[in-house]
Amino acid sequence: MMAGYIKFEKYNSKELHIMVLTMFPMAILMNYFLFGSVYFSELRVFAWATLVTFIVLCLAFFIYGQIAVSLRNRFPNAHEVYRRLFLTITVFVLLTGVYLSVLCRAYDLFHFMGYSYDESNFGKCFLTFAVMNVFLTFLNEGVSRYESYRVTLYETEQLKKEYMQSQLLGLKSQMNPHFLFNGLNTLSSLIHEDADKAEDFLDHMSKVYRYLLRNNEEQLVSLQTEITFIRSYYFLLKARYAEGLQLAISIDTEQYEQYLPPLTLQMLFENILTFNESSKSNPLLIEISSKGPNELVIKNTVQLKLNCSDCFDEGIENISNKFKLLCQKEVQITETPTYRTIQLPLLKTKELTEA
Repeated sequence: MMAGYIKFEKYNSKELHIMVLTMFPMAILMNYFLFGSVYFSELRVFAWATLVTFIVLCLAFFIYGQIAVSLRNRFPNAHEVYRRLFLTITVFVLLTGVYLSVLCRAYDLFHFMGYSYDESNFGKCFLTFAVMNVFLTFLNEGVSRYESYRVTLYETEQLKKEYMQSQLLGLKSQMNPHFLFNGLNTLSSLIHEDADKAEDFLDHMSKVYRYLLRNNEEQLVSLQTEITFIRSYYFLLKARYAEGLQLAISIDTEQYEQYLPPLTLQMLFENILTFNESSKSNPLLIEISSKGPNELVIKNTVQLKLNCSDCFDEGIENISNKFKLLCQKEVQITETPTYRTIQLPLLKTKELTEA
């Protein structure tokens, strides 16, 4: 019953292959040291001694593997690798002495295949296995590092794809002719109605496009930068939706220095406006607030459009995938009949390798 609850972690995916390829020749070499020439001259001795010793060595390999995994989990950082390898090899060599001693004494006790304990043969086995321990430790570490490199390379490529998609999604709503046409129409009307407001609108419009051009290539921006952008973006939307759209921002000061992917809030705004109705009598409310030390909450009233009940959340999926790749954290989405809440993790550093 306990076997169903115990999960054994592999040091790398090639661990089984390495075990089979190395433990079989090691079993033959060890038996040659222990049994001498009779090992190759008698088929019965060769077959049984090889089988039993191979099984025993595979068990030892498995135990050593779990010890190596435990030490890697205990010293996971890059600057600790030499310390970890030194401890791993030291433990393995000491354990090998104990393991071989018990094995040889057991063979002698049961007179396995006519074996009798010989200290010089034990010394040969111990020296051979000590060298083998060093070789296997570095071999497994090399394979593990290569696999980690491949995973990192794959995740980097995936992240680049997500950012390319993000750029397209972000620019699609901002740079397309409809948005520009609506913005210019609004600006034209304001010039005749209210010159001061028209000047403000033009100022915010230039800030929006400047942000898109400057930060679209960035992987991370500060929350302060993103909020400044979203205020300008909201100003443009407000000119179009008037009292039908309302924004409330309440963020802890220290969170402004944390980071998130650029255009994240813009994509969420676009998603909210695409899915929901808004009017003066029934305004669409969007709230941006802090939660805990490193979480941002975007909450909006749910007023679904009739033709968008089955729309696909492409922008939300893109944002979710980016955060998974950046910090291995999920974007939490909670929906009720009246509100939808999105919780975004904030990154404490702009360096992706440290996130």
